[in-house]
Amino acid sequence: MSPKNQAARDFLTTRRAKITPRMAGLPDYGTTTRRVPGLRREEVALLAGVSADYYTRMEKGNLAGVSEEVLDAVARALQLDEDERRYLLDLARAARRPTRAPGRTRRARGVSHRVQLLIDSMGATPVIAHDGCLDILGANPLGRALFSAAYDSPTRRSSTAHPNLAAFVFLDPAAQDFYADIDEAAAVCVHMLRAHAGAAPYDKHLTGLIGELSTRSPEFRTRWAAHDVSTHRAGAKALHHHDVGELILGFEQLTIASTPTITLSTYIAEPNSPTAERLQLLASWARTTTAANTPQP
Repeated sequence: MSPKNQAARDFLTTRRAKITPRMAGLPDYGTTTRRVPGLRREEVALLAGVSADYYTRMEKGNLAGVSEEVLDAVARALQLDEDERRYLLDLARAARRPTRAPGRTRRARGVSHRVQLLIDSMGATPVIAHDGCLDILGANPLGRALFSAAYDSPTRRSSTAHPNLAAFVFLDPAAQDFYADIDEAAAVCVHMLRAHAGAAPYDKHLTGLIGELSTRSPEFRTRWAAHDVSTHRAGAKALHHHDVGELILGFEQLTIASTPTITLSTYIAEPNSPTAERLQLLASWARTTTAANTPQP
């Protein structure tokens, strides 16, 4: 079975296992005679309005000829959220492509000059720019100072290599001090990487990253096998910076139309809060560090 078919099979199987007959509005005659934790294939087919044989072929990974209408019906039957539905559609699009991609996935090596100017103009707000593999491709001085633990992490193989947030979370013990909720941070990384895997199935950098993390981190391997997927657009984070202490930050993700493969993550403090004061202190240190490292004419 091809990796694309395997991904489709495992995703549909794990989603089906999460839905009970009661959740789906079907008669529940008890669990003693059921051999599966969730719905049977026949029940998903009934709810989606397709034959049991047709759904069985889908769950075996054969999505190439499946229409978007049928995919939407299956998504409703499995009660997928919008991120999961988009992932299923991405898997179906990948199934329709040739076995070999027409070329390598083009990866940004960094942010453009204009994007960097934009990031730098947001001086009062920490900003990092990352791709779907969670490589930090750019940052403003305050963003770099906020994520200094990732920049200084031994998982960053050289001073010129991009820090990777997933590698930092799963392979560097310092991440447990940086994130107040390391379990949430780990889940977010895996879910975002899974979403990227659906959108960019031929990204060799992603394949290598997943292989390394699966080999070196049993926790990552377990989480990856769950096939959970989501994006991470907005919310709140509690961080502990080694220089300024506890930070409670809201965050928003921004996408640049000219470079949709790069996301800007911005971190916002409530005005006049202890976090805002600590960010000001961190910003002052960041400016001092930047000035010290800037060559003098």
